[in-house]
Parts: sequence; C-alpha cells; structure tokens
Amino acid sequence: MIAKIVYQVPVFGWMLKEAMQGPQTVKVLFLVNCALIWLLAIVTFGYPAIIIPALALVPVIFILLILITMG
Repeated sequence: MIAKIVYQVPVFGWMLKEAMQGPQTVKVLFLVNCALIWLLAIVTFGYPAIIIPALALVPVIFILLILITMG
C-alpha cells in the first residue's frame, strides 16, 4: 500500500517503480540520477545540502552501531 502511494508521486515515483521492477541498467541510472539531483542541490543551496542528509542519517548509523555491538 505504501509503495502504491509512493509510486503516485509524479516524477520520482515513476523512476522508483522502474528501478524496482526494471532491468539492471535502469537501477544504475536511478542511482546516477539521485546523485546528480544531490549535486544540483549542493550547487543551488550550498553547504546545507551536504549537512542535512548527513544529519538525517545519524539515527540510522546509530541504530546500525547498536545492532553491530549486540552481536
């Protein structure tokens, strides 16, 4: 159900659906597009476009470190 809602997003949903169900080439192109979008955000907004994704990943890395140390 959540995937169906995400797939309804105009441009990103179409790309994500193709990346999930398409061939390997489409998956690589999806990752390239995500990297280029991030670089465009860095050029447009500057330093905050680098810092905000890093801050968003802090809880994920924290949970991974806890899982690693638990064994």
